[in-house]
Amino acid sequence: MLKSSTALDDRRSHEETRRRNLGALLRHVHLGGPMSRAVLTERMGVNRSTIMGLTAELVSAGLVYEELPAETGKAGRPSLVVRPASDRVYVLAFDVAVDRLVAARVALGGTILDRREAVRLRAGVDLETVAGVLGEFGRRLYEAAPSEAVCVGVGASYCGMIRRADGMVRFGPDLGWVDQAFGPELGRQLPLDLPVLVGNEAHLGALAEHVRGAGIAVQNLIYLHGDVGVGGGIIVGGDLLDGHGGYGSELGHMLVNPHNGRPCGCGSYGCLEAEVGERALLDAAGRPPELTGRDAVRAVVDAAAHGDAVAQDALRCVGDWLGIGVANLINLFNPGMVIFGGMLREIYLGSAAHVRTRITANVLAVSREEVQLRISALGDDATLIGAAELAFSELLANPSKYRLT
Repeated sequence: MLKSSTALDDRRSHEETRRRNLGALLRHVHLGGPMSRAVLTERMGVNRSTIMGLTAELVSAGLVYEELPAETGKAGRPSLVVRPASDRVYVLAFDVAVDRLVAARVALGGTILDRREAVRLRAGVDLETVAGVLGEFGRRLYEAAPSEAVCVGVGASYCGMIRRADGMVRFGPDLGWVDQAFGPELGRQLPLDLPVLVGNEAHLGALAEHVRGAGIAVQNLIYLHGDVGVGGGIIVGGDLLDGHGGYGSELGHMLVNPHNGRPCGCGSYGCLEAEVGERALLDAAGRPPELTGRDAVRAVVDAAAHGDAVAQDALRCVGDWLGIGVANLINLFNPGMVIFGGMLREIYLGSAAHVRTRITANVLAVSREEVQLRISALGDDATLIGAAELAFSELLANPSKYRLT
């Protein structure tokens, strides 16, 4: 009985190791592109026969291809190149911002193959409209895909606090969403028997920048995402810091101005997003209340760059509050990099001197020695790409469940 139990445990351990290795290999070519068996052997720390067996299994499942490399000029038998089956394996990714809706078909390997986009009106609780528009986009993307292509996942980014288990938007302050069943409702609109995995936009932006953007190979980073408000994502030791219920890293609601702060959509006063968000900048620059959106923010930054004194003062004020927030975060988390995404890319570029002045004045010297300040390398697509990575997560965790040939 003991021998039988031990043998069963050994088999289970072997299967778990094999599953992890399959996922690791597929993840390497998904994130890094085509690479040789020799490179995979080195990166994964396993022997050549193991790599050969793993790639054979993934080829059989239709997830990767193996091919001869381009002419290397070296003597001897070349190492076969493994590349993701980007022509036939894809996910649907959706991004819900305050003022826009985006849907895309994204290939294994990360390439955006096709996309749709629409303006989202700032009209309060609009679950039915959002799910309807995105559902129609999703159906068109699915129907336009080649007949041999297979959708292996669906992911969505939403500008609010998300319950991981079922894609429920617990709180979306900018348009008043409270306990809205976004994931299930979007799933009902799509012609797929797949769950819709939903994540907070800034969390997904942080993951996207970590694996595909400015923060590649940076194990500890902070991503600040500006839309109408401000969200945040923190990567610690290569993993997302998301808190007990998945609601962590709400950096936009860090209190920076408790005494004379602007009102925040969360009900408090003086939150970081209230002091550096879209409305704060536009009000400081004297723009009328009806003027909103990314183009309005960019217009203020452009005016400041061309010598507009009012716009320059607005950026100086907002940049000072942004610097206070970033200084607090650096002191707390000692990141290797802080990345500014969404509209904060433009705001940071226009106020970088003020942000850096605050960091110099208020951050412990040992913590500021090596921290890098960067803008998002993925631009406005950071959160969409994060949604795609979320959609691929189940495939990458257990490729052996999938057989597409």
